[in-house]
Amino acid sequence: MTGETPSLAAPPRRRSGWPLAIALIAAFVLGVIAVMWAGPAIERWRRPAQQPIIVDPSAAAPSVPAAVAPITIEGLAAREAALDMQLRAIEARMAAADAASRTSAGNASRAERLLILYAVRRRLDRGQKLEGYEPLLLTRFGADAGSSVATVIAAGRSPVTLEDLREALDAIAPRLTRGSLDDGVGRALWRELTSLVVLRHETTPSPRAADRLARARRMLDAGQVEGALAEVSRMPGAPAAKSWTDAARRYVGAREALNALELVALGPAKAAPPPPPPPAAAEPETGATTPAI
Repeated sequence: MTGETPSLAAPPRRRSGWPLAIALIAAFVLGVIAVMWAGPAIERWRRPAQQPIIVDPSAAAPSVPAAVAPITIEGLAAREAALDMQLRAIEARMAAADAASRTSAGNASRAERLLILYAVRRRLDRGQKLEGYEPLLLTRFGADAGSSVATVIAAGRSPVTLEDLREALDAIAPRLTRGSLDDGVGRALWRELTSLVVLRHETTPSPRAADRLARARRMLDAGQVEGALAEVSRMPGAPAAKSWTDAARRYVGAREALNALELVALGPAKAAPPPPPPPAAAEPETGATTPAI
């Protein structure tokens, strides 16, 4: 018998999809669980760490208001007395500060006055005119010692120095010892005869003209113009030396006036006067001229 014999093999079995579905569902559930667990951890990592809050038990307790003392008349009086003491202490400090400022201003005024007098005295000693210092003297001392200021200003317009007095004394020495020619021969002869024999105590200075002249020169060298003036005034030729004695008196008067102004400067300070005009430029020291004596 010919022909093909039909195959008796079984048909192929179809694969089931359930295992794949179960695996997908399990993966999805695991992914959801992982996201739910990792979300808070990521959020904590992204936020800064917070400091722990410490709760003070005492702060939580409500504060109990202190009892307010009642206001009484005695309390007000005590408070007023305390305020009065504080005000008096402040006033005392203000008064002390004001006194200190006044003292400082007074010391500054005294120093300024003494500085002016020092400059004036130095210019007179050098034979220089005062010029710009005259307004300063009038402003600072004119109201307190006008006569002394006038004496100093007059001396400054024709200054005399110790060197001027020494040179002039040497120039008039012959006339001082011999006397004036107008006295006559008889008076001159009598003066010479009386000078030969002199009776005096041991401690009394010699009245001879030559001795008086020597003492006057020593006194000028020591700056004692008053003593030298007294010796010259007692010499025979004193009338012929009027220009010298006038210059010496002007020198002595200027120094006495400066001493009086120094006492005024050291006295109680007064209100500061308005500022004087600036002094003129000082003359060079080499330009001092010798006044005629």
